[in-house]
Amino acid sequence: MCTFNSVLARTLAVLVLLVAATRAPAQEVTVFAAASLTNAFEAIGKSYGASGGGPVRFSFAASSTLAKQIESGAGADIFASADEQWMDYLAQRNLIVADTRVSHLGNTLVLITPPDDKRMIDIKPGLDLAGMIGNGKLATGDPAHVPVGRYAEQALVKLGIWNAVSPKIARTDNVRAALLLVERGEAPFGIVYATDAAASGKVNVAGTFPANSHEPVSYPFAIVAKRDRPEVRKFFAFLGGPEAEAIYRKAGFSFK
Repeated sequence: MCTFNSVLARTLAVLVLLVAATRAPAQEVTVFAAASLTNAFEAIGKSYGASGGGPVRFSFAASSTLAKQIESGAGADIFASADEQWMDYLAQRNLIVADTRVSHLGNTLVLITPPDDKRMIDIKPGLDLAGMIGNGKLATGDPAHVPVGRYAEQALVKLGIWNAVSPKIARTDNVRAALLLVERGEAPFGIVYATDAAASGKVNVAGTFPANSHEPVSYPFAIVAKRDRPEVRKFFAFLGGPEAEAIYRKAGFSFK
């Protein structure tokens, strides 16, 4: 038979558990994202927090680096790549929740120069870019594994100037590293995304590569396998929602 004291004790225990549950901090959501998404995602994270969302932590690097880290067991909840290839890499290894994969964002590939070089260049087949570079370097991501470098290689091949330009490429680990080399004047030219050039404000956009010279720049997002939780779903939905869309468009991304 239950005594009054035992019933009271159980009731108090339940109350303590309820209070603890209400006070428990929301579990953090970890997002691995391409370096070119840095400014937009940081702004989205702030907007999400201001709207009552839980804590979000970002790790920005080359898509290839992040995909390899996820393959090695890094604790990412969401992966946002700068190309379809590295999302495919994880999908082929069953490392993403397949039905969450979406590709909302697009971007433009541009040729940049240091801020004191205001030249404008008509980017077309046969362009003597190698001659313009001279003894300097063309900064872009390493075409062997960095998406912006792969797009750059495709464009230069299409224009018929890859063989002349490739020995002059400063192959960086991500697009922001290439941007920095041009900002500092350490490279007279760079190939980056239009959004990176706009976020910098410290480089001159000398020209835009024709859209048909390379694969469309596409940013697939997906939830990482075995990391599908309510708080992850909530932020993932926010990344594709109207508040995030406004931030993407302001940064210069196309959105679909």
